[in-house]
Amino acid sequence: MICPYCNGFQTKVLDSRPVEDGKVIRRRRECESCGGRFTTYERYERMPFFVVKKDGRKERFNRTKLRDGILKAFEKRPFSLEEIDKIVSEIENQILKSGKHEIEAAKIGEITVDKLKNLDQIAYVRFASVYKEFRDLDHFMDIINELKIELKNR
Repeated sequence: MICPYCNGFQTKVLDSRPVEDGKVIRRRRECESCGGRFTTYERYERMPFFVVKKDGRKERFNRTKLRDGILKAFEKRPFSLEEIDKIVSEIENQILKSGKHEIEAAKIGEITVDKLKNLDQIAYVRFASVYKEFRDLDHFMDIINELKIELKNR
């Protein structure tokens, strides 16, 4: 493993532990050259699938892109990086279980919005505002009012 700080090749593992219900191994490492510490994750390789964009282009699913979008939605919210990674894995697993090798970007957005709605209302509204491309304040208020009604009916 190459050190992200000095690009040294000699690192040692300080700690290993399973995360995401044992599906991922988290390793805490230290560079023997510079002493920098960093974390790596080991997960099994999955069959690639493609995301079909609005304009019809296809691109390989990028877990990091989904994670970054969710991280923005959860900014300054009481969730750890491990919890966010678990959310991303659950979404990815849901997509993989469909058995399809291509999925529309809008479908990934729907799955993500549904997941966030049940976890954190603020993160849900933040993500939905990007995913649903709010055009104006009225559209934004419609989403908030839908959420209020749904919460009352629980």
